[in-house]
Amino acid sequence: MKAGFPIKVDDLDPNAVGSALQASLGLFVRRLRQPVQGELTLPEVSVLSRLERAELATTSELARAEQITPQAMGMTLAGLVRRGLVERRPDPADRRRVVLSVTEAGQRALRKRRGDRAEQLAEALAAGGFTRAELETLMAAAPLIERLGENL
Repeated sequence: MKAGFPIKVDDLDPNAVGSALQASLGLFVRRLRQPVQGELTLPEVSVLSRLERAELATTSELARAEQITPQAMGMTLAGLVRRGLVERRPDPADRRRVVLSVTEAGQRALRKRRGDRAEQLAEALAAGGFTRAELETLMAAAPLIERLGENL
């Protein structure tokens, strides 16, 4: 096997599979996370995605969810607000609090980022010489990898 962890098909104990996945997915994620000039950063994507799902959130709620300090979250949010991707407004339930939401421009930026990464993956698959059977295997593995991630 090319990735440096020879695993026989007969040797499918969870430790061996976990080790192989850690090595291969680690490389995959590092490459996928490499920033492209002018693109949203990973923390920005994460915040926009959370706001997209939650619709409204406070800086503290976002910081807790991302497991960072409110100050660090404030810096990320300030950049997003300045670029018009996130907006602040009084909480409808408690006007003393400020809530944040994704703007239409933020949703477009998020869709573009997702589309750009999907296109990058498609180009890598096309240029990588993958056979039809290999593409079918990767397609079948996608929901399994997602389920594994949900169980971590």
